Amino acid sequence: MSSESASVSASDGDLLARVAAGDGSAAFGCLFRRHSTAVYSYCFHRLGSWSAAEDATSVVFLEAWRRRADAVVVSGSIRPWLLGVATNVMRNQRRAARRYDAALRRLPPPETEPDCSDEVAGRLDDERQMAGVLSELRLLKRDELDVIMMVAVEGLTYAEASVALGVPLGTVRSRLARARARLAAQRPSVVAASESGGRPATPARVGRGQGRMRDV
Repeated sequence: MSSESASVSASDGDLLARVAAGDGSAAFGCLFRRHSTAVYSYCFHRLGSWSAAEDATSVVFLEAWRRRADAVVVSGSIRPWLLGVATNVMRNQRRAARRYDAALRRLPPPETEPDCSDEVAGRLDDERQMAGVLSELRLLKRDELDVIMMVAVEGLTYAEASVALGVPLGTVRSRLARARARLAAQRPSVVAASESGGRPATPARVGRGQGRMRDV
């Protein structure tokens, strides 16, 4: 079996062990290919923008590489840990993003040529849907939003969300309960989706969008 085939079939734990042993390039590259779509999707769900999600995903994997010694495997996967890294990356970028957006709002609207391709139209539709969802979720506190996104949107178990967010299992449960109660009081339809595991505006174009992400 070739080393490439062995990487594809190896577990996340085995790949992390190879990274620790010095086989970083090939093993971590396999982890990137295995989990980049999930991270990209999560970033889109949090940011509501394809381009911002692409940039954030690149930063997430650079940060994951820097912190590779801290990686944790949960239920055979490092996906929960990666989503935790992504949460911290986007949180740290938030202040700069607000300043950037404020500067953009002071600029006159650009003159753009219309693009009628199906993909562009679909991406814009995704972003409009996510803008609506994120608007609904703004009433949540930050820690409640993190848990709702991890459990209801990304489908992590409570144990996986606990690892991703670095908080005890009981804290995940209590935050999720508070978030659902807050949503139920304001927007019953949103909490119904969270309780059923519904994923708002799941990006159908993740696979195509991923091709434009920068490699690690």
